[in-house]
Amino acid sequence: MAKVRARVAFKVGKASHIPAEILSFEGLATDKEHVAVIFKQADSEKAAPLVRMHSECLTGDVFHSSRCDCGEQLDETIERMSESGGILLYLRQEGRGIGLYNKLDAYRLQSQGMNTYEANNHLGFDDDLRDFKEAAQMLRALNVEKIKLITNNPRKINDLQSHGIEIEEVVGTRAHVKEGNESYLQAKVSHGKHKLQFD
Repeated sequence: MAKVRARVAFKVGKASHIPAEILSFEGLATDKEHVAVIFKQADSEKAAPLVRMHSECLTGDVFHSSRCDCGEQLDETIERMSESGGILLYLRQEGRGIGLYNKLDAYRLQSQGMNTYEANNHLGFDDDLRDFKEAAQMLRALNVEKIKLITNNPRKINDLQSHGIEIEEVVGTRAHVKEGNESYLQAKVSHGKHKLQFD
C-alpha cells in the first residue's frame, strides 16, 4: 500500500511566491519518483479537491519548448490552485511514457512531417504508454477518493475511474496555442480526442 514518505513546505510558480507542500511516496507500483504538490491543504478538505495529473515534460516544463503546451498547462494549473487549492500530481512519465531520449527522436521525426502520435508509432511505441494507476495510489495515500479533475484528455478520465477514483467534475484547460505547437495541438484533438477549444 502506498503511503506518504515526506512532506515539505516550499514556494512555487514563476516568481516562486506561491506557498505549497511537496510530498514524496513509498510503496508505489514502480520505482518512479512521482510527487504531489498540495496547495492550501487541499488533501485535508472534505469536498472533492481539484486535481491535475501532469506528466513530466523537461522540454516544455523547464525549457518552455515551442513544440508543446505542457509548460503552459502546468503554469495555468499552479495559478489556478494557488487561488482555489488543489493537488498537482507530477508524474515521471516523460514523452507519454517513452522517455526523454525517445521523445527527442520523435521530435526529429515530427520535424520531417509526422505528428506526435505517428512519430511514436514509427519508433515502435503505442500512442500513449502512460499508466495512471500510481496516480490513484497517490490519491489514496492522501485519503482522497473523489476529485475534480483538470484535463482535456478522455484517457486520463477513464484510466483514473478504472482504478476506483470517482470524478465529480472535469475541468478543462485553455488551448495554449503558440508558434510551433499548432499541429501538435490539432493532433491531440483529431487523434487523441482531447477536448480542446480553439479561438
